[in-house]
Amino acid sequence: MNWNATSAESITSPADMSEIDPRIHFRILEDIARDLSGDINFPTCMDAAILVRNSLKDPLASLERIAQVVGIEPLISSKLLRLANSVSYNPSGKRVSDLSTAITRLGFEAVRTTSLAVAMDQMLKSRNLAAYDDIAHQAWEHSLQVAAIARVLARRIGRVKPDEAMLAGLVHDIGIFYLLFRAAEYQEYRDNREAMLDLIKGWHESIGESLLHILGLPEHITEAVRDHDQPQNIEAPSNIRDILYFANLLAMDSAHGLPIEIDPGWAEKAIGDRARFADLLDEAEEDIRDLRTALAL
Repeated sequence: MNWNATSAESITSPADMSEIDPRIHFRILEDIARDLSGDINFPTCMDAAILVRNSLKDPLASLERIAQVVGIEPLISSKLLRLANSVSYNPSGKRVSDLSTAITRLGFEAVRTTSLAVAMDQMLKSRNLAAYDDIAHQAWEHSLQVAAIARVLARRIGRVKPDEAMLAGLVHDIGIFYLLFRAAEYQEYRDNREAMLDLIKGWHESIGESLLHILGLPEHITEAVRDHDQPQNIEAPSNIRDILYFANLLAMDSAHGLPIEIDPGWAEKAIGDRARFADLLDEAEEDIRDLRTALAL
């Protein structure tokens, strides 16, 4: 779905809203359409991620310049240093204390990942989100698990950069965070959990894809995020989209309480797909712990 539309009237929901009056979503969808088409200022919680996006898009930006930009935001710089000194990225135990060395060790994808983690952090901490704190933190835990599993799976198949796979995993549900953050500003969602879940179920994938386009993520990552919760007939992962599908499927246990449903007709295949890669869950535990520590909210 192209979210450059300027009116919610032009948007048709991909979800079945038979139990929810779709008119309840009209106002927020129209506002979000304006947000994402650039008609009004982008939410301030994304400032750090946009700053990093701009520096990474500059082909003339040196490592020192990027480190300087990242250093302006202490949350990003501190998380990058923690990640660079984690077991996954520092098996030798040689600690680093400066950003340039940390970025060299981690790579630019880790800078993107960390800046987006900070943005998600800021959305989670909105004071209006108290009633949905459980959903927000379940979504965060699920994202960490998908990111770690995707990284391990990419290492195993050898066709996708592990850090790109980790980035895709971390941000695949950014639409949930953004919708929670925005919807909590509307009274009709603060007191209506069913409406909130319906909004997330119907729109988090398309809105997440649009957000990632705006934030300058590579096209193959934004495409991987599209329809990540939908049934797919993939025998073996060969690209980042496939990896995200399997990682999301393997981590679904951590999404308890979120609006994720498995079609009964697809359940048998989903169970089989999970069983084929179940050993990845044990292999990913260390990566999950490292991410949880480095990107702690």
